[in-house]
Amino acid sequence: MERNSLYVEAIFIQLYVSTASLSKEPQDTLCFNFDTKNFKIFFGSKEAQFGYTVQQHEAGGRQWLLVGAPFESTGRQQTGDVYRCPLDTRNSANCSRLNLGKLSLDNVSERKDNMRLGMTLTSNPKDSSFVTCGPLWSHECGSSLYSTGLCSRIGRNFRLSHTIAPALQRCEMFMDIVIVLDGSNSIYPWYEVQDFLINVLHKFYIGPGQTQVGVVQYGSTVVHEFSLGEYHTVEEVVEAARSISQRGGEETRTALGINVARLEAFQRGGRPGAQKVMIVITDGESHDSPQLVQAVADSERDNITMYAIAVLGYYNRRGINPEAFLKEIKFIATDPDEKHFFNVTDESALKDIVDALGERIFSLEGQNVKTGRGFGLQMAQAGFSSHLVKDGVLLGAVGAYDWNGAVLKDTKHGKVVPPKSSYKDEFPEDLKNHGAYLGYAVGSLVSSRGSQLYVAGAPRFNHTGKVIIFTLRNTGNLTILHALLGEQIGSYFGSELLSMDVDSDGHTDVLLVAAPMYYSQGWERGRVYIYTVTPQMPFFLQGALEVSDRPQNSRLGSALAQIPDMNGDGFTELVVGAPLEDDHQGAVYVFYGQDKTIRPTFSSGLQYFGQSLHGVLDMNADGLVDLAVGALGAAVIIWSRGVVRIHAKLTFEPEKVNIFNKDCQRGGKDVTCMSILNFHPFLLLPSFFLLLALWYSLVLDERRFPPRAVLDELDRQQPRTVILQSGGQSCQRLSFSVQETTDYGRPIAVVLETGMQDPDEGPVLDPDWPSTLRAEVRLPFWNGCEQEDTCVPDLILHSHTDLMDFCSSRDQSTWSLCRQQGGSESSGFVVEAGRRRMVVFARLENQGENAYGAAIHISTSSNLLFSSLIVKDQSDIQIECYAEDQLANQRFCNISAPFMKSLSQVLIYTIL
Repeated sequence: MERNSLYVEAIFIQLYVSTASLSKEPQDTLCFNFDTKNFKIFFGSKEAQFGYTVQQHEAGGRQWLLVGAPFESTGRQQTGDVYRCPLDTRNSANCSRLNLGKLSLDNVSERKDNMRLGMTLTSNPKDSSFVTCGPLWSHECGSSLYSTGLCSRIGRNFRLSHTIAPALQRCEMFMDIVIVLDGSNSIYPWYEVQDFLINVLHKFYIGPGQTQVGVVQYGSTVVHEFSLGEYHTVEEVVEAARSISQRGGEETRTALGINVARLEAFQRGGRPGAQKVMIVITDGESHDSPQLVQAVADSERDNITMYAIAVLGYYNRRGINPEAFLKEIKFIATDPDEKHFFNVTDESALKDIVDALGERIFSLEGQNVKTGRGFGLQMAQAGFSSHLVKDGVLLGAVGAYDWNGAVLKDTKHGKVVPPKSSYKDEFPEDLKNHGAYLGYAVGSLVSSRGSQLYVAGAPRFNHTGKVIIFTLRNTGNLTILHALLGEQIGSYFGSELLSMDVDSDGHTDVLLVAAPMYYSQGWERGRVYIYTVTPQMPFFLQGALEVSDRPQNSRLGSALAQIPDMNGDGFTELVVGAPLEDDHQGAVYVFYGQDKTIRPTFSSGLQYFGQSLHGVLDMNADGLVDLAVGALGAAVIIWSRGVVRIHAKLTFEPEKVNIFNKDCQRGGKDVTCMSILNFHPFLLLPSFFLLLALWYSLVLDERRFPPRAVLDELDRQQPRTVILQSGGQSCQRLSFSVQETTDYGRPIAVVLETGMQDPDEGPVLDPDWPSTLRAEVRLPFWNGCEQEDTCVPDLILHSHTDLMDFCSSRDQSTWSLCRQQGGSESSGFVVEAGRRRMVVFARLENQGENAYGAAIHISTSSNLLFSSLIVKDQSDIQIECYAEDQLANQRFCNISAPFMKSLSQVLIYTIL
């Protein structure tokens, strides 16, 4: 089968981790929110194909990883098996084998060797059970071996609950044969009859589900030599036959022998539904011939097929005409005589009819085969694929109906087997030699109206592949609603199927159909087709997913799985395996859901294996669903990582700088301190607690403030650890002090940059979010006035010098000069000869609101030069003076803001 071919190639997959991305451009966040450096690996036998299938499973209050190993051996038989691996600890732990290869099906001659148990695994979270299948489980029917397939439901205690074999039908050799053997005195020699009996028994297919044999010997009386079902193998029955001795008897009461066989022998170990066959061997006419007519009629009424063998040795030895004897024996035989009547010349000639008798008996069942059901499921391989549905398990049977395939279902009410005619329109008889392999993959979906539909893939149909969407009633009525066709020969379109409810509204949004052998540019790259499921345009081809543009075989789509929302946008994600990528080392790709579809470009290049995938459980108790991936000889648990977005939002306490409140000290001085509330990460993906390391770069208007003086104990890009709770965000508080400045009108510019400290550890940044965030906020000053934007000061300036006012001296020598100057007071000063310096004393008062931008203008005569200005009494007020070039005798002195009412006066010395 083609899947076996695919399977053989898949065994070369090796476990491989790479830090290189497969996208066209390098990606800093490889695999997005899967941790590719920390994972849990369970190793097993490569020869047993440990890792061929994986399923996350909950049972017994614990979490497990189920791992299929379809080549595992049980004793000398390669039965396959399933392992359970504990997931409730991150520490390494061994997997334990469930020994399911020991299961047996009663009443059949089974062949479990190469049954491939574990080739499919399906976990049922509703009752903590799971179903595993061995599609190549076979049973004997005569010389034929029929691979009908076998599945087992395993309960929460990891023990067999019941066996599922929907394709199993009764063998053609399901017969109860009673041999009615004449042992009267006329039979001679006895060993010839005994040898005949042994040779005939060697021709019978004796075993469970096949043929049972009982022997009665009669003469004058009847003896049960052994009963139906007393011996279970040919060897046991032959050994019992060797010990049968001739009972003898003066009479040959054939009617009595037939009646005892009919009424007693078929009841001792007889099976309901088994074909009843009676073989009468005698050498003479019966002594109870009047009862023979009724005995034969009763046998016909009980649906017993009668074979009659006339041994003519007694007649020939005595020269007696056997005509009446032969007529009686032909009457016993079921019509037509040419099939059910034999005669031999003597006892030694019995050996000549052994082969003919065996062939005629075992062609009997074939005459009654019902068309459409009879042999159609003998090679069904039911369980080649499996899928849980509402009322049971849907099973693919790729070998049914001459390898066209079929879909079966097992429910608590019994098996559901649609007739062959259900498929004739989509799988016509003239194409049956192609071997469509319907049932290679099976699934289900929920329509927009809420009804459940089934899906099955036939990857070899017409060489290009087909997928059917159908309904299946428990009566066996199968109706095909839609059919999707592949586009390339040999692409194996339909070998994997997955329906997805992307937006979690309870209805299927897309149907994904894989064609892993899709050939492109000389390589089997593989692709996955996306079909939208809407009432208006059901199963409209939206596009296809493809990944690598490197020349290599990938077989993308060999495994498909959906996992819950991984990036916090509320949409389900798709995981796709490409097990042959990177020289059979394999890869897994994650495609993210968006609205009601799948984004066409992948977000990661997780360098792994990927022959099987499953993700439904949170296995490390962090609130995130983790991913299980199967490889050759290994099963790996990849931990998911929390998804965060960094929001660089700044707020201040208080909202404005209040320089009037000196609430802390720096360098022994009372200063104003502020707090920055910095909102950084926000957790998108639900989790419980996550640790996140961030770096900061925070700068406050370096033109006015030295950075080290502004950011107390905070280095540039210093890492900070943040603890996040589910759905939460983090607020970081940073403090700084406001140093002196002459500019209180212009706000302080605060610039913040932040990002992930270590992208390889802890939560991961949303790939659609910037890796570095920048925020700039302007922090204003509070003016201390009643009006938000306006202050009304009341400034008063008083000044005097250390010179004597000569007009006020009333000296007669100067009086005339004062009068000549107009008689104004304090308008002139006398400078004594030899004075080199004069001082102007000034007192500035503010009797109104805080003054910003206050200045003193000093003008002097040209014979004075400005020397310096000194603020008295160590006042906090600072005054800066400057002169304009064209006005050398003028000074403009700015007073530091604010000049508050509380500073009622400032004494200033101006030295000239």
